[in-house]
Amino acid sequence: MDLSNGPIMNRQPISAGNITPATVKVAANIGSTYRDISIESAAVFVAFAPWHVQQQTNNTLTIIDSGIGMTKGGFGNFDAANHPAFYNLVDPPERNTVAVPSGGWAAIRLKADNPGVWFIHCHLEEHTSWGLATGPTIAVNEGDNVDIKVTNSVDRNTTLHWHGIKQLRTGWADGPAYITQCPIRRGQSYTYKFTVTEQRGTLLWHAHLSWQRASLYGAFLIYPRLPYPISAPIQSEIPIIFGEWWNGDVEAVESEMMIFGGGPGSSDAYTINGMPGPLYPCSIQDTFIQTIDRGKTYMFRIINAAMNNELFFAVANHTLTVIEVDAVYTKPFTTTAIMIAPGHTTNVLLTANQVPDPTGTFVMAARPYVTSAFPFDKTTTIGFLKYNALESDTIKTAVKPCSHLPQNLPQMNDSDFATKFSNKIRSLASTKYPCNVPKKINKRVTTTISLNLQDCGGNKTCKGLYGKRFLASMNNQSFVRHTMSILECHYRNLKTSSYAYNFPEKPPHAFNYTGVNPLTQNMNTEFGTRLLVVPYGTKLEIVLQDTSFLNVENHPIHVHGHNFFVVGTGFGNFDDVRDLGRYNLVDPPERNTVAVPSGGWAAIRINADNPGAWFIHCHLEAHTSWGLATGLVVENGPDPSQRLLPPPEDLPSC
Repeated sequence: MDLSNGPIMNRQPISAGNITPATVKVAANIGSTYRDISIESAAVFVAFAPWHVQQQTNNTLTIIDSGIGMTKGGFGNFDAANHPAFYNLVDPPERNTVAVPSGGWAAIRLKADNPGVWFIHCHLEEHTSWGLATGPTIAVNEGDNVDIKVTNSVDRNTTLHWHGIKQLRTGWADGPAYITQCPIRRGQSYTYKFTVTEQRGTLLWHAHLSWQRASLYGAFLIYPRLPYPISAPIQSEIPIIFGEWWNGDVEAVESEMMIFGGGPGSSDAYTINGMPGPLYPCSIQDTFIQTIDRGKTYMFRIINAAMNNELFFAVANHTLTVIEVDAVYTKPFTTTAIMIAPGHTTNVLLTANQVPDPTGTFVMAARPYVTSAFPFDKTTTIGFLKYNALESDTIKTAVKPCSHLPQNLPQMNDSDFATKFSNKIRSLASTKYPCNVPKKINKRVTTTISLNLQDCGGNKTCKGLYGKRFLASMNNQSFVRHTMSILECHYRNLKTSSYAYNFPEKPPHAFNYTGVNPLTQNMNTEFGTRLLVVPYGTKLEIVLQDTSFLNVENHPIHVHGHNFFVVGTGFGNFDDVRDLGRYNLVDPPERNTVAVPSGGWAAIRINADNPGAWFIHCHLEAHTSWGLATGLVVENGPDPSQRLLPPPEDLPSC
């Protein structure tokens, strides 16, 4: 990996004059209990928390033979501009484990001259057992060419997806299994190669096979060529990643759900940066605590990597200023909380301008936004902001399990807040960052997004309602993934009966989509892999219509390979006469995932200018397993620059 602008885990925004496009190379090894990055032949500076450096050899952990020189430690936030001047570079202690001060930092230097894959982890076993560190943060600059070599060391197939990266002409690097690639088998490697073009901000990466993203995910940060379009000075940037903790094997949960047709299981905890917090049993020490300085402004890079839950998030007594969603700048607006769906990212500013209690802490909390009738994880995860201005050692009192959640945290069923929050999001639409929404369209596709109650059939035993099985569909088509790559079949023009290029462009039957009886008027779905095909350059509108089959529900729909503009949303049934006049064609939010309102609809417009085969699916993982998905095929354009690049030589085979 190129380290000229700082190490991968601690890169800072740099001025436009200092940036030149670079090739960023990352080697990622996927193991059964950890995800890590190896950096080849480089001297690395790292400023981070209480860690031990180890090597994995035949499943045995041994201390590496090269030492670590601890140059300096301190309290508060690390200051890259001033602290290095006071480093001890004469006789610093050489160690293999460093105790990072509580509420402080430690800087270590090591010479990475021992090739291999190294485990860096907290030596408090309960932290490691909870999965303290999410997957590694990958930080690049706008315009970088990125090579990520992934080696699969686990006992099952896998893929990785770079969620929100447009993958212009590089669909082979997108990652969803059996859509753009076959899985990476055990012991095999695959290098994802793509260029970050005209994108900047916060995204994420995650596994994209079965339910593996429950534990395999991380932040993907793109630093901009130009300064942020905000006036407030930012003290530091803090990733906040929400996840779900499952005590059971999530792939077994999915397997049972699909075999017997029952409802999905629910997670056992939510996490903030891999830690559940003190409201869960035996987890007081597994609490995320972020120290900040009074009077300073911070950027929170918030990511929802949870499997099956949209979340509300708030910080006690503080307001948040939204400045970006899905790596696209927005018109800033203040809010007491946010709603963030799985796959969404939201950058907010927080100013430490409150008077803390004697502990110096404020609770931050996330809990589900619930629109589903299925059982769900009703718990809440909390962490703490700790003001540095107050010296206190009573934090243990503050983090004991309690019910003092932020008063500004919405209730789980607060659809009114979720709707008002979403409606405030608008593209920045400035001269530097224009909103290129298609004013006119070439094609409109209207699709229902439904949950279905399917007849069990044969002599099977089904555990769904009334002895039937739960499924999901788009336009009554329940998507089936075959054991071959759609993109490769499309590129090689392979003839197969597995796929059809005839996805229905309107519902097969018109009815009162959001007004039918949820149980008695449910439809059996059809199974298949019917793809929507459009010519290169199509100005495409897709109307996503929720239905009341089983129950109305908020669905976060993710489109791979393209951003889109949310030109309209509403409740009830979409009306192409009434609702078209209400579209926002001036500054609609530009996103890669849209939360379709519960019992309503969302209209999105896409500039289909990226050739390839792209997955469109609900980002509630259970719904994707049930078949709430389809594929979008964008044909090649006439010019060479408008054509899908050839597949790489190491593309995995099925």
